[in-house]
Amino acid sequence: MGNYYQKEIECMSREDMKKLQSEKLVNSVKRVYENVPFYKRKMDEKGVTPNDIKSIDDLHKLPFITKDDLRDEYPYGLLAKPLSECVRIHSTSGTTGKRVVAFYTQHDIDLWDDCCARAIVAAGGSNEDVCQIAYGFGLFTGGAGLNGGSHKVGCLTLPMSSGNTERQIQFMTDLGSTILCCTPSYAAYLAESIKEKGVKDRIKLKAGIFGAEAWSEEMRKNIENSLGIKAYDIYGLTEISGPGVSFECEAQDGMHVNEDHFIAEIIDPKTGEVLPEGTVGELVFTCIDKEAFPLMRYRTRDLCVLTRDPCPCGRTHVKMSRLMGRTDDMLIIRGVNVFPSQIETVLIKNGYEANYQIIVDRVNNSDTLDVNVEITPEMLSDTTMGISEREKKLVADLKAMLGIKAVVHIVEPKTIARSEGKAVRIIDKRKI
Repeated sequence: MGNYYQKEIECMSREDMKKLQSEKLVNSVKRVYENVPFYKRKMDEKGVTPNDIKSIDDLHKLPFITKDDLRDEYPYGLLAKPLSECVRIHSTSGTTGKRVVAFYTQHDIDLWDDCCARAIVAAGGSNEDVCQIAYGFGLFTGGAGLNGGSHKVGCLTLPMSSGNTERQIQFMTDLGSTILCCTPSYAAYLAESIKEKGVKDRIKLKAGIFGAEAWSEEMRKNIENSLGIKAYDIYGLTEISGPGVSFECEAQDGMHVNEDHFIAEIIDPKTGEVLPEGTVGELVFTCIDKEAFPLMRYRTRDLCVLTRDPCPCGRTHVKMSRLMGRTDDMLIIRGVNVFPSQIETVLIKNGYEANYQIIVDRVNNSDTLDVNVEITPEMLSDTTMGISEREKKLVADLKAMLGIKAVVHIVEPKTIARSEGKAVRIIDKRKI
């Protein structure tokens, strides 16, 4: 399974893992209580002391941390180590408010590299591979995380960063890249560009590790078919460390959480009640190894399911499902909860590519939902169904999926701007 498969950890028994997590949790809680005034204040307000946390069974006693807390404490309020011991920062985009800055000691970087190395090996990577990193570098965590993981595995690493698609394809063909790491939307764009250039027969890719944005199972299949690869999901947050918090194995049936570093919970997003495994809810993470920025019970706003069903790969770490949406990205339209992934599923099932845009507005005190989607060149040459018929079918299928009517606009190929990073799918004019 590659030359960096940590079997003794990744296949650890549940009893041994609970013991390891408990030891690390007790130490982490004590350390943040003593070194971070914010945590001491939050725990004191809830009447909890480090002595109350004896194992992971006591995790529910700790207060939640939210992104608003991180913004309020920007930049140094949650730092648990002296600044002199920190070697790097990364940051969120800040598109929804004040930036969130995460700090790293060298130990934290090493831990992160280990997590990403596991993800690459789980996707079939080894020191025989050429790993092309097309995530953005800089403050964004994507490029740095997979770059470090690729080095740890021993791959020949191409730190391409995002963009410059011509050069991406040139290096991919000339150097024989076998693993591609980028956002799924950029992978789809690369596939489209490779097809246009007629160089697919020169592509040697076998796997792709895609994350940083939600994507549907239908989009996975499209990318796999167009690039001739297996496409693996990877999950992470800047606040937690970056990509590699969890990752898919060859089973492609959920992402294994690196439980020796992170404790995952599922809660009711409204009440905060911890929900049993197998239940859809909001994902919460606790860092039990990080030194500089160890978050306790951090609410991710991501919706998914945790399960411990046996995995064919032999790994025993709990698996989280593909993200089902976000509690803060969910659109409420005319009283109905709408997730972009639902719309994407309908479009791709009808043969369209993942080039679409969702526009929400309010007219005469009533919400409107418009969906722009590009027609494919193959559809243009198909005379059996006109544009208006195609639009009517999508309207009917979307209503069956969402429960409300959407207005569909089929547009010419290349009309919707392509993304070389995270795709901008939603324009909510009600918030502008």
